[in-house]
Amino acid sequence: MVSALPRLVVAAPATGQGKTTVATGLMAALTRRGLAVSGHKVGPDYIDPGYHALACGRPGRNLDPHLVGEELVVPLLLHGAATPVPASVAVVEGVMGLYDGRVGGAGFSSTAHVAALTRSPVVLVVDISRSSRSIGAVVHGMATWDPTVDVVGVVLNQAGSPRHAQEVRDSIRLPVLGTLPRDEAISAPSRHLGLVPAAERGLAAEALDRLAAQVEQHVDLDAVLAVARQAPRLDAAPWAPASVVSPVSGAGGDRPVVAMAGGRAFTFRYAETEELLRAAGCEVATFDPVRDAALPPGTRAIYLGGGFPEVHAREIAENTALRAELAAAVRDGVPTAAECAGLLYLCATLEGEPMVGAIEADAVMAERLTMRYPTLTAPADTLLTRAGERCTAHEFHRTHTTPERGAVAAWTVDGADVGFAGPTLHASYLHTHWAGHPQLAQRLAQAAARG
Repeated sequence: MVSALPRLVVAAPATGQGKTTVATGLMAALTRRGLAVSGHKVGPDYIDPGYHALACGRPGRNLDPHLVGEELVVPLLLHGAATPVPASVAVVEGVMGLYDGRVGGAGFSSTAHVAALTRSPVVLVVDISRSSRSIGAVVHGMATWDPTVDVVGVVLNQAGSPRHAQEVRDSIRLPVLGTLPRDEAISAPSRHLGLVPAAERGLAAEALDRLAAQVEQHVDLDAVLAVARQAPRLDAAPWAPASVVSPVSGAGGDRPVVAMAGGRAFTFRYAETEELLRAAGCEVATFDPVRDAALPPGTRAIYLGGGFPEVHAREIAENTALRAELAAAVRDGVPTAAECAGLLYLCATLEGEPMVGAIEADAVMAERLTMRYPTLTAPADTLLTRAGERCTAHEFHRTHTTPERGAVAAWTVDGADVGFAGPTLHASYLHTHWAGHPQLAQRLAQAAARG
């Protein structure tokens, strides 16, 4: 199948240049023009797609060759652009610097890698606040470093004055599609793991309106759309969750309910996770560990994704009714999958606050950030895995648990067993993208159907 999808990648020479500001602003501004915009993020990050979803009014999506394999990047792009309705344009926000990828991977999973895989034109965002004509050399190097990467334009960010901006423009040979002035009011606040999730920003919508207005005023949206429409057709079919999992049915032919943690403390999960579970015959019901007093009616399995429970630990602890019900559910063998924040939630304590207590471990904040992009091996048959099975994942947290593993570990990573697992439980710090490993969704669905 040959698919026509106008698209572009928003990249930068380095982190901190304004990629998220420009990419999200473009999504919001184009959406306000009446276009259906599909937002995507290179890499495993959950936070930026939350802003993309707010800007576009549809799920933000990730494109990560490490997590899903190179062959799925284009199908997932096309799936996201077609769901829930066909998009007029796709905007892909890059990660780190344009050519920065997995450490030791020679640029694997970099923005450039994804741009090449998707044959997407690249617009470079450059912070010019501390330089002028030297920006021309930086842009020239970025544009000519790799002939498979098509850098077609530049957006200048943090311009100090019109005179300063013109000096920079005169040094650049590529089209300059816009120049944004300094405006601290439109920057997103940070937290110990990066940006604050959109769901936690009370003024997120107001800030987004301001950002969209800035982009509309200072970026040539018609030129941006012209760049996106230059993208060649893609010879691939959209990814379809129903093609990689088989539907199950519970007792009496019903659709088993999978309770999925949500709310302000649990915002990190890939949109494809829920889509796979639904395609596998499950109903997905979201519950809020901070506010809800009980699990959704008829819960037959539980999925606890990522987020910031440490920020909301006191509120979670005060929800004693839900903690008790969840502890009983895990103890009674209700199939439970947990990643990172979900692991913390299941521990006995988090920073001294009582949690669910389904796992005999305590969690505290650590001095250093743990961040890696590993390949995993399953050490045993568990709820989600089979012994010897390999998966790809990412790990990104600033807490640690004592102990680090249970009698049965969830994964072996770099020679060490980590996490807590068994026939009805799988909990660890490792995040996996189930589109790349759909057997994980299938097994949770099958366990829910048996429950």
